[in-house]
Amino acid sequence: MTDLNDTADATPAAHAQFPPHWVVDVLATDGGAVHLRPITPADADRLIAFHAKLSERTRYLRYFGPYPTMSNRDLVRFTTVDHHNRVAFVAVLGDEIIAVGRYERLLEVGDGNSAEVAFVVADAHQGRGLGSILLEHLAAAAAENGLTMFVAEVLAENRSMLSVFREAGYQVSRSFDGGVLRLEFAIDPTEALVNVRNARERSAEARSVRNLLSPQSVAVIGASTDDAKVGNAVLRNLLGAGFSGPVYPVNAERRSVRGVRAYPSVRDIPDDVDLAVVAVPAEAIDSVLDDCLAKGVKALVVVSAGFSETGPDGSQSERRLVHAARAHGMRLVGPNALGVANTSPAVRLNATLAPALPPAGRVGFFCQSGALGIAILDEAARRRLGLSTFVSAGNRADVSGNDLLQYWDSDPETEVVLLYLESFGNPRKFSRIARRVARNKPIVAVKSGRHAVPPALAATGVEIDDSIVSALFEQAGVVQVGSIAQLFDCAVIFGYQPLPAGPRLAVVGNSTALGVLAADAARSEGLDVRDPVDLGAQATPEEFAGAVTAAIDSDDVDSVIAVFVPPVAMDAEPYAKALREAACDTSKPIVSTFLAAEGIPDLLAVRGPDGSPVRGSVPSYPGPERAALALARAWRYAQWKTRPVSKVVRPGGIDADRAARLVDTWLGDGEGRWLSDFEAAELLACYGVPVIEFAAATGEDEAVAAAEALGFPVAVKATGEQWRHRPDLGGVRLDLTTADSVRVAYRDLAAASGEPLLHVQKMATKGIGCVVAVQDDPSFGSLISFGLAGVISDLLGDRAYRVLPVTEDEAAELIDAPKAAPLLSGYRSAPTVDKAALVELVQRISALGDDLPEVRELVCEPVLASASGAVVTDARVRIGPEPSGRVDLGPRRLR
Repeated sequence: MTDLNDTADATPAAHAQFPPHWVVDVLATDGGAVHLRPITPADADRLIAFHAKLSERTRYLRYFGPYPTMSNRDLVRFTTVDHHNRVAFVAVLGDEIIAVGRYERLLEVGDGNSAEVAFVVADAHQGRGLGSILLEHLAAAAAENGLTMFVAEVLAENRSMLSVFREAGYQVSRSFDGGVLRLEFAIDPTEALVNVRNARERSAEARSVRNLLSPQSVAVIGASTDDAKVGNAVLRNLLGAGFSGPVYPVNAERRSVRGVRAYPSVRDIPDDVDLAVVAVPAEAIDSVLDDCLAKGVKALVVVSAGFSETGPDGSQSERRLVHAARAHGMRLVGPNALGVANTSPAVRLNATLAPALPPAGRVGFFCQSGALGIAILDEAARRRLGLSTFVSAGNRADVSGNDLLQYWDSDPETEVVLLYLESFGNPRKFSRIARRVARNKPIVAVKSGRHAVPPALAATGVEIDDSIVSALFEQAGVVQVGSIAQLFDCAVIFGYQPLPAGPRLAVVGNSTALGVLAADAARSEGLDVRDPVDLGAQATPEEFAGAVTAAIDSDDVDSVIAVFVPPVAMDAEPYAKALREAACDTSKPIVSTFLAAEGIPDLLAVRGPDGSPVRGSVPSYPGPERAALALARAWRYAQWKTRPVSKVVRPGGIDADRAARLVDTWLGDGEGRWLSDFEAAELLACYGVPVIEFAAATGEDEAVAAAEALGFPVAVKATGEQWRHRPDLGGVRLDLTTADSVRVAYRDLAAASGEPLLHVQKMATKGIGCVVAVQDDPSFGSLISFGLAGVISDLLGDRAYRVLPVTEDEAAELIDAPKAAPLLSGYRSAPTVDKAALVELVQRISALGDDLPEVRELVCEPVLASASGAVVTDARVRIGPEPSGRVDLGPRRLR
């Protein structure tokens, strides 16, 4: 424990600056938001107030003694730190400090890379996981400052503090001395530590969304008696849905609204309030937040407009709104949101502007657009697609689709997830969460805004190339669709039918034309279609039932499309009954084109106790092409889901420490630069990726000497940027076997390029030219790409992408993903290349890009792939300072 009487001069630290990314918002385990920042001398009064409220027991456990008051000397020391050898964070709620954590470097111990860490949490906030959060952020700050070890002294009876260290994921060593435990542990982010962090993040974010979707009580702030105002609509919809808890209108001028007693402010409500729906003008929000903090409101839904969708001034107001809401401990949906809904009979929450909701079901829906949200709900109701929960986030200033994924992952009421996305706030985190969720629940997503991020989402969104979005979805197991109609087409099959076990499809129907359309569409989507069964227009219900049952019972069939479109008006119920009965007792999916209906027709619905359609209901599509497309997507998802989880594999022969030292040396204090060709080769060699040996030459004699040293045959290459990777420009001479040929090549290339510096390189085994590249992305962190080399591939954008790090299977998929990839597998009798060597190369480059965030760009081109392996003939690397606060890395924080 740090000596309280240690009064080392702290005055120089008074003006010390801390990194801006140390100021964050975090979630406690109960889902409440907390503001975390470094302590400053201005916190003196707050720290005194915090200390005074600690119980005697808490002070004893933290300071090993009574310590009833804090002296001025200690106050100065605790609030004045240098943010390097001495760092302290405070957790703040409103204007009140609720927790303090600090470390102090032990300069007199060993090499000075250790620090003593300690923290204390206000009694009223213990059990919210604040100790773990402080430890994460202190460890991250310590690592930035070059520390590697933490030391903590804890009373053996302080079990809660011991559990913080024990459960954090660190490898802790202990020693015991007279009732005091001394703990020591390295702060490197191990896999166990990251897993613990992610699990806590998942739990806290899910809890924060649960506070939104399952409140015990709701206040409508701005409830109006005017039917044309949104405050009236929200209250009307809440009451109309039969919300299970009390609803409190807030209106300073009315005693009641819609027959319900109203209150002048949230503070005046006599009972607890979990959720507040805010429908007041944007300029009146500040006073509302103060009232909500005083009341202890857990979450806000802001349906009010007038924020970032209106321009720069509105964006500033929106940022202030988010900051204030989080500082007050609340999560926020919106602003400019349609609202949230939960159809569970135990909740019956309709805190939206939509007057009617679809029936209760097992599908969760997240939508960014408020205006489109009403149309989406109407469409879901028309198709009889049952929803479990619905969130329209509007400007998505706080709560995002990632938060909803965390919630739906553990929500037993949700089996299918639908996402309508206009932008990504944190794509790397989305990928990480979606991979996990999609293993248990299908995620279907449509990404709009391909060519423009909406103004309201520009501040919190990232515009991403379509090919990268597709790669992100594919890697995460997300079913990508191109329209709202396709979104619902997939939803009904995922929501009501089992997944296909294989690609074999039977088509049964009474229409020859529609049967052919179904078969053609299915084949074009990669399904294996059995010969369609055409029953003819006069088929009886019994014949229809028999054909469907026979298809279902066949060992050669994995799924069925049933087509029923009678030529004349007739009673469809017997045919519908045949389909329902066939679907009830099978594990194979059945979809239909039944009377050209869309969704779950009443005739094909299997109903639950409340009358809503349940699993076993047969989806219907207006045309067989859409049915086939939905089935094909279900099959591809089933393939991904059943594929064993692949792990990230680091090949042997990697010297990551040496690579990090090299980059630190080359980077120095500069802003970054392109490495020389020799530096790039040296860096790649650290990861077991040799560049074919080469030498520089500035004259004919040097070129000949280099060729003789390397051994003939050699290549001579121009080094100018415009000549690289462009053999069509004639910037390279290959297969030079004599000194004279080298001299001629040097003279020609030096004259053509106007540059005397050329490279002489040992000839590699001929092969197919490929490109492996890493690019730093502001949203993903780093992406790896693969394609075939050449101007045409560049022009057509034939590149495949994955988010780093890639697993073993993802590395193999990356090689096969480009359209030109069949050239690597013996296309038209060409020799097959060693694809395993390419996969290993991708794994090594992936490890380099993941280990070294300072590598902002890396291009290996061409990589010559042949039957004997894959070799790199040229590499370019650009380094720069590591981006501060890299997305989804480091300790937990809210976007």
